[in-house]
Amino acid sequence: MKILKRNCLKIPKNIKVLYCDKKNLIIFKGPQLTKSLNLKTKLFLMPLANTIIVTSLCIDNNLKGSKKLNKQLQGTMIAKIRQNLTEVANTLFCKLNLIGVGYKILSYNFDKIYLKLGYSHLIYFNVPIGININCLNPNRLLISTEVGSYDSLTQLASQIRKCKSPEPYKGKGISYDKETVILKKGKKI
Repeated sequence: MKILKRNCLKIPKNIKVLYCDKKNLIIFKGPQLTKSLNLKTKLFLMPLANTIIVTSLCIDNNLKGSKKLNKQLQGTMIAKIRQNLTEVANTLFCKLNLIGVGYKILSYNFDKIYLKLGYSHLIYFNVPIGININCLNPNRLLISTEVGSYDSLTQLASQIRKCKSPEPYKGKGISYDKETVILKKGKKI
């Protein structure tokens, strides 16, 4: 069997990986968090090299017919394992910038955040459990999670950004920290 480099994943030293071949379950234990994942492909663990090798052999008998489907499933499992490794190893965060005159964060508590975005009313968000929000200054917002998942963090950030996404002429709105907004030229007279 030929092993490709993209099918091999390095395991960080502070994470323990447990794999049950019969139940097709892999468990990641980090310093703060434990996550599990049900697999649809076979794995080979190399404990001395700290690597996981994902094979294209499917567990379900119905899926063995197509090579293309096996390859797609293998890529999906690699992405899910990579995501679980980063969730367990690191504290995840997302920064948002409010750009524009009068756009600011008015107040925030542990469960709600109030935004002034140029509308006639204030916009508020209920913050889910497990997600922390810090206001760095009235125009910057830091959303972080230690226990929650990366999906819930990015979903909250995208919902906040969706209220006032950056417009293409002046760039006013809510943008991610390292996002660049491509501005259009205005009318020339």
